[in-house]
Amino acid sequence: MTLKPRIALIIGSTRPTRFADKPAQWMLKQAKARGDMDVEIVDLRDHPLPFFDEMASNLWMPSQNPEAIRWQERISGFDGYIFVVAEYNHSITGVLKNALDQAYKEWIRKPFTAIGYGGVGASRAVEHLRTIGTELQMVSTHAAVHIGGGDFMAVAPRGGNKPIEEIEASLLPSAQTALDELVWWAKATMAAKAAEQ
Repeated sequence: MTLKPRIALIIGSTRPTRFADKPAQWMLKQAKARGDMDVEIVDLRDHPLPFFDEMASNLWMPSQNPEAIRWQERISGFDGYIFVVAEYNHSITGVLKNALDQAYKEWIRKPFTAIGYGGVGASRAVEHLRTIGTELQMVSTHAAVHIGGGDFMAVAPRGGNKPIEEIEASLLPSAQTALDELVWWAKATMAAKAAEQ
């Protein structure tokens, strides 16, 4: 019997006025409805990480900061990740980049996908996330969910502030594909790791 992959849905913004909760809750609902993964939210607000200041990556030596160690322990047990990505100045948020930098061993050979939002659906930020993920030896799905343009303005607080369900018809196909790919890669990497033991 194959175990269901454990997936962390990481909220990558910590601003008090963030929009991230709306897409995070919607993506959580889509993932839970499938039944082929166990998913839970991991909120960066719950991890007040310092700016990375270790002697080296924890790939090379153990981290010293207790918050960094707590973060590594929190994410290590997951088999894959869904990142909720805001686009700030054509890239990911500083807190998400810092959280990625605060670990290394925990990310290796695990898949990820993303749900991004902003004027262009966070497409530039998601591409940066994929580049960072490659360096961390992660596996990116081909598909991601992008909330952009008129859809973003319809649901954003400074726009129409409508429920995300009003635009979900345009999001569901990419969400289905992204989650299909995430589960496939999670099972593949889990099987490969098990074969090494």
